[in-house]
Amino acid sequence: MSSPPVDVPEADRAEARRRPEQLLLAFMGELMVTGGTGPLPASVLIAVLGDLEVGEAATRAALTRMAARGLLTPVRVGRTVTYGLTPESERVLQEARGRVFDRDPFAPRGPGWTLVSFSVPEKRRDLRHRVRAQLAWAGFGLLRDGLWIAPGEVDVAQALGGVTDRRDDDELELLAFRAHEVPGFSAARSVRTAWRLEGMRERHEQFQQRWSGRESEVASALRDVTALVADWLDLLRAVPRLPAEHLAPDWPAAASVATFHRLHAVLAGPARDELARRLER
Repeated sequence: MSSPPVDVPEADRAEARRRPEQLLLAFMGELMVTGGTGPLPASVLIAVLGDLEVGEAATRAALTRMAARGLLTPVRVGRTVTYGLTPESERVLQEARGRVFDRDPFAPRGPGWTLVSFSVPEKRRDLRHRVRAQLAWAGFGLLRDGLWIAPGEVDVAQALGGVTDRRDDDELELLAFRAHEVPGFSAARSVRTAWRLEGMRERHEQFQQRWSGRESEVASALRDVTALVADWLDLLRAVPRLPAEHLAPDWPAAASVATFHRLHAVLAGPARDELARRLER
């Protein structure tokens, strides 16, 4: 994904980064997984993303790609196409909600460290990409070639759900183990190696600059909650759970968490009401 143009204001860069797939997943996780909303007409999804300045062609292309990846089920009734979640997308979105609404989503769970090493044949670059993406979402950083590390006691089987369930020994070799810091040998250097802390600080600051102090109008709740959750998911992907002892005293995670929960509490109810009105038209 290319960088935003140089004339894009800093406060708008989070918005400039949003992709149609990110917005659709945020919308579906917020309003379809737990909101009780069934398959939705493509026209409704196009309208919601249109409010966020995503063109109809881009939204339709994203829906087609997500259906091809098994994340959406399209159903045509006459001239209307609706899209519903698949078991795979429901699983992914339910697991994501656990961290999205965690009261401390940037704090490790449990002591010590979890390490993972994997290898796949060169011909299976798709599998390599999927494992890397799921490890990154679970908070792992690349310590050195082939060795990934995450703070705390990460459930590796859950983190790699959908991969480990179907793995073949000829395609994926995976090792996972726990580790504890040896007294006198600080893990601080490993943290700096595996994660770019200054870049993560900037991502927090961008999120806060975009949303802190912002009050939403009820009339735009559906648009705003979709954008808010998309930006929050983007931040959670970029910033894993890291031990406080390896971070600066003014680390901005707590402020980001407070901002998200404050705005979500304001927007969630009106957004569901707005969606219901759109479906009645």
